[in-house]
Amino acid sequence: MSKRNLGGIIFGIATLIIILYTMYKLISGKEVGFNEISSIAIGMMIFFSTITWGSKQEKDGIYPDEELGQKITEKSAKISYFILLVIILIAVAVDQLVNGTVNIFLLAVLALAMITLPLVEFLVAKKYH
Repeated sequence: MSKRNLGGIIFGIATLIIILYTMYKLISGKEVGFNEISSIAIGMMIFFSTITWGSKQEKDGIYPDEELGQKITEKSAKISYFILLVIILIAVAVDQLVNGTVNIFLLAVLALAMITLPLVEFLVAKKYH
């Protein structure tokens, strides 16, 4: 078994344990907060990264520093950006419906998210001129 598969199994089981523990806390009426949510996100981030990228030593899968890996990273980053933008837009709309007011910090995050990609593209384009 390769290190990638073993790492995927270990991080997958660890993330599953954290999710089950968080569900137990929710069911038992205990407070779920920053630690549980961030732990689940970090666990899932490491799990997906582990099962996605191979290593040059074991010659399995796609490497992040080869041309295909860079193309996958660029495309997935842009898709992720637009998905996150839509999620923030939905959060602003839901906040407006539920609370009757717009959370100014959430609206500021939406505005920053909307200008981030064009600003970064401008700065990168300036680098090549």
